[in-house]
Amino acid sequence: MSLVLALDAMSGDRGTSMVIEGVSIALRSFSKKKIKPPHFLLFGDTAEITTHLNAFPEIKPYVTIRHADQVVSSSMKPSSAVRSARRSSMGLAIDSVASGEANAVLSAGNTGAYMALSKIILKAFKGINRPAIPAILPTVRGKTVVLDLGATIDCTAENLVQFALMGEVFARQLLHLPHPSVGLLNVGSEELKGNAIVQEAAQQLRLLPGINFKGFVEGDDIAAGTTDVVVTDGFSGNIALKSIEGAARLIRHFLTESLSSSWRGKLGYLIAKPAFKQIQRRSDPRHYNGAVFLGLKGIAVKSHGGTDAVGFANAIEVATDMASHNFIQEIQDRLSLNLPAVEA
Repeated sequence: MSLVLALDAMSGDRGTSMVIEGVSIALRSFSKKKIKPPHFLLFGDTAEITTHLNAFPEIKPYVTIRHADQVVSSSMKPSSAVRSARRSSMGLAIDSVASGEANAVLSAGNTGAYMALSKIILKAFKGINRPAIPAILPTVRGKTVVLDLGATIDCTAENLVQFALMGEVFARQLLHLPHPSVGLLNVGSEELKGNAIVQEAAQQLRLLPGINFKGFVEGDDIAAGTTDVVVTDGFSGNIALKSIEGAARLIRHFLTESLSSSWRGKLGYLIAKPAFKQIQRRSDPRHYNGAVFLGLKGIAVKSHGGTDAVGFANAIEVATDMASHNFIQEIQDRLSLNLPAVEA
C-alpha cells in the first residue's frame, strides 16, 4: 500500500502553484530513484487547486482534492488558530494524520498556528511538554542536525535532554547514522561554562545510557560538524540558523561582486565555474528544507514559507522518508527507555 501525504495546498508565500509544482518535482525525483511515490491529499479550495493541476496533468493520478473553505493567514495567532482554524486547509490536513487516513502532513504556512494545531490534534508523547523543530545543515564533514530552531524559546534542562534524545533518533533516520554523537550548544566547550540550565542538562545527559554525548560545543562547531546533533533552546537555535543563512548570503555576495568587477575576475569564474556550481548546490537552503515537529504522536513536517517548488519537493521527500521508516515508533521507544532516568 502506498504512503499517503496530506498537503496544505494553500500554504507558503507562493501558494497553491508552488505546492502543485513541488509535487511534480518530487514525483520525478521518486521516479529517478526508483522509489514508490506516495499518494497526495491536497487540502484547500477545490477550484484553485484544480486550476493549477491542469498545468501538471501527469500528477493527477497521484492526488485527491479535499475541499476546505478556510485558510490560515500568516498573521493568525496560535491561540486564534486553535479556536477557529480546525476546519481550515491546515487543520483538516493535520486531522487526516490523526484519523489515520494520512501518514504525514506537510505545510508551508504560519509556523505558530501549525505548531499549535498539531499539538492539539496530534497530541504530544507522554513526558514531552515542549516540541522541537530540527533542521539538517551542511557542514565541513557532511551534515548535522540542529534543534530547537524556534518551537520552544524558553527551555528547562529536561526539555534539552528530551531534544537530545529526539534529535538522536532524527539523525539516525534521516542521516542514516548508527550511533550519532550529540553536543550541547554553549558559550564554551569547557565543562564549567554556561548557565545553570545547560549545566544541569549536561549532567543528566552524561548519566543516560546509550547516548553518545560529547559535552559542550560552540557556535562554530555547527559548521565544523563537530557532532552529528547540536542541541539548544529555540531562542539560541533560531539566532544561530539565521546567522548561518546570513553569512552564506554575504559570502555569495562577495564572490559575485569580486568575480564580476574585472575581466580577470570574469575569466577566473569561467575557469572555476564547475566548482562554484558545486558550492552553490551544497549551500542551497532549498535542499535542506523540511523540518518535523519532534515530540508529537504524528509526523508533521514544516516547509519554509518562502521556499519555491524545489524546496517544497525536498520537504515532501523528508516527509516520505520519515513516514516510510517508522519514525514515530522509534521516537517513542527511545523516550520510553530514557525518560524515567531523566525524571528521576
